[in-house]
Amino acid sequence: MPRSHREATVHGLHRTERERTLPSGSFMGNAVLRREDPDLLTGEARYVGDMTPPSTVHVVFVRSVMAHARIASVDAEAARSAPGVVGVYTAADVPIAPQQLFTMLPPELTRLPLTDKARYVGDAIAAVVAESRAAAVDAAELVEVDYDPLPAVTDPFEALEPDAPVVIEAHGSNQAIVFASTADPDAMSGHDEVVTARFVNHRMSGAPIEPSAALAAPANGDRGAAVTLWCTSQRPHEVRDMVAAALEAPPQEVRVIAPAVGGGFGPKAVVYPEFIMVTWLARRLGRPVKWVETRSENLVNMSQGRDHVHDVELGLSADGTFRWIRINVTANVGAYPAIGAILPSYTMLMASGPYRIPAVHYEAAAAITNTTPVGAFRGAGRPEATVTLERIIDLAAGKLGIDPAELRRRNLLAPTDFPLTTPTGANMDCGEYARALELALETAGYDELRAEQARRRAGGSRKLLGIGVSSYVEVTAGGLFNEFGSVTVELDGTITARVGTASHGQGHATAFSQVLGEVLGVPAEQVRVIHSDTGEVPRGTGTVASRSLQIGGSAVFAAANEVLETARRLAAGLLEADRGDIVVAPGGLAVAGVPARTVSWADLAAAAASDDLPAGVEPGGLAAETDFNQGGASYPFGAHVSVVEIDADTGDSRVLRHVAVDDCGRILNPLLVQGQVHGGVATGISQALYEETTYGSDGNPRNTNFADYAIPAASELPRFETAHTETPTPLNPLGAKGVGESGTIGSTPAVQSAVLDALAPLGIDHLDMPFTPQRVWRAIAAAEHSAFGASAD
Repeated sequence: MPRSHREATVHGLHRTERERTLPSGSFMGNAVLRREDPDLLTGEARYVGDMTPPSTVHVVFVRSVMAHARIASVDAEAARSAPGVVGVYTAADVPIAPQQLFTMLPPELTRLPLTDKARYVGDAIAAVVAESRAAAVDAAELVEVDYDPLPAVTDPFEALEPDAPVVIEAHGSNQAIVFASTADPDAMSGHDEVVTARFVNHRMSGAPIEPSAALAAPANGDRGAAVTLWCTSQRPHEVRDMVAAALEAPPQEVRVIAPAVGGGFGPKAVVYPEFIMVTWLARRLGRPVKWVETRSENLVNMSQGRDHVHDVELGLSADGTFRWIRINVTANVGAYPAIGAILPSYTMLMASGPYRIPAVHYEAAAAITNTTPVGAFRGAGRPEATVTLERIIDLAAGKLGIDPAELRRRNLLAPTDFPLTTPTGANMDCGEYARALELALETAGYDELRAEQARRRAGGSRKLLGIGVSSYVEVTAGGLFNEFGSVTVELDGTITARVGTASHGQGHATAFSQVLGEVLGVPAEQVRVIHSDTGEVPRGTGTVASRSLQIGGSAVFAAANEVLETARRLAAGLLEADRGDIVVAPGGLAVAGVPARTVSWADLAAAAASDDLPAGVEPGGLAAETDFNQGGASYPFGAHVSVVEIDADTGDSRVLRHVAVDDCGRILNPLLVQGQVHGGVATGISQALYEETTYGSDGNPRNTNFADYAIPAASELPRFETAHTETPTPLNPLGAKGVGESGTIGSTPAVQSAVLDALAPLGIDHLDMPFTPQRVWRAIAAAEHSAFGASAD
């Protein structure tokens, strides 16, 4: 069988405590190197793709080559007779009921593990199981599918027309759900100017370095499980519950483990039908069953992101004061609407951003289309709001002749405004938005940049310089306020923490070790962190919505403090001292001012396991568990400045500098925060300049490999200049907010602003992302041709 979970996802004591351990005394607030990195860098970390237990069979899915079609028949006889084939399965062979796509959506919006009607290119129609992957691939090519083509709809506006072909017939229309936050018509007044525009926030692929993978194997009853599923997931407990429900089994019979996971970004929070199929096949065949997605599969099958069209009006006074905003959103949510259909509600929540906008009118419709399903992708509804808001502000600044940074200054909320509830219902905790903006401008040297830009423009340079500014606020842990955490002092004096979050690159083992060090005074080499295993961790929400440190870390913090309180009672008895005089000391607890009188953590654990317990100490060892509930979302914020240079002769746009100021509350580990910001900024720049997923009118995807789907290399990005303000949230004991998505949310609009600032002297008012060389060159050529024609007249 594969390596045990303890080896795959436990960080700490299982590797003989060699040189990778952290120095004692490195606790909260310090820059501490990641404990996880040695395993990743040396190849000792095990991914699902690395696991092939004895007698494993491999599954390959036959996927639809048509975006919309009835499946007239599936001829699998040749495939079943192929060498090495164990079985071929279609929808008719799998007794699993349609599964509801999302609890907030109408119940008839469901999906089968294998479809009986193709709804997008990539929809799984059949599963071929063979003794080797090569045999399964060969046999899958022998499966013949007879399609009855239906008209495909890929445009969300066309999908919402009354006569559009319906993607999910049981629902009766292509409108999955609508959201609205209406403003009093009388409040949409007091303006001198109205700025109107339409913005397209294009579709992107998650494209993590590791595609989806799953391995299921019959279990031996360990921890009550009948089957164990290893999979690439950000939410193992969610996978357990949904797979068990599909199999009509109690949750405890399905053990889910997410070992090393190569990036998540939101798409790996989805419970894919393939996970259900692999688990069902393992139970049916009594053998381990493995599936590893290819990159081409990944780019048509893994949930995608964004794909909004926003029609916007901003009303403001002559001095630039914002009076009201109206936003109409049309969201393309793909063939099987799930969390992607709910994301416009997050856009609604953040519609007024960090600004004082008295009236907000927001309407959104989620349209079902014959495209890959849309889900959460780094930012999940908040980048869409920020890009729209920042762009309409830039247009307003141009119309009023006010510097874009100055227009933002005049309208930012002040620290004394908090806590507050925005017109669309965001309950914001705290913020110092102007402080972040001023720090970003100062770090960038904004005035000097504007002077350099003026010199270039006066000299007629064909290297167009653009300067973009964005201010943002986002919501983290929205609706997901609760998390499990436990801390146990083992008999050998080591500390074991269990937590319901799931790490896939964030550095949880490092961060949680620092939390334990802060409370218990233990070095990281004495700590083991267990996560991502439903057999080891009883419950958990997982890692989404930038929630792990503020919620999971606070759960560990609370449990550690409970352990500390119990340990003080025990130490008071062992040291014959008053409990109030017991303090944390190197290696254990001691009497304050008398460091020689110290009792070790091992001795305290042994005392907790004895029958002679002092008052207030319950049997069960030196341990505590908690379900921490933050009670509300936190709102990180920041400001970014991007400097872009465009070659007017080729349309090539390059980011010369990017300054990111992000406030995520109290910073636990600056290195972890910097890593998250760097990754987020890279994603944001990539959206603005490179990445885009597109479809033909017949629903055929145009970006099915990395030759057609552009992702920049590190050499194509600048050195990021980062700075931080710290505004601790009052919602949790760590004062922490999320940071995993902040860099993305702040960077995309800043780069967009910079590119369009560079193009503005040519008379180009707006251009939708991504700003590829072709798109930019065509806009420049059209503008210069128009200018030449006008001068000739």
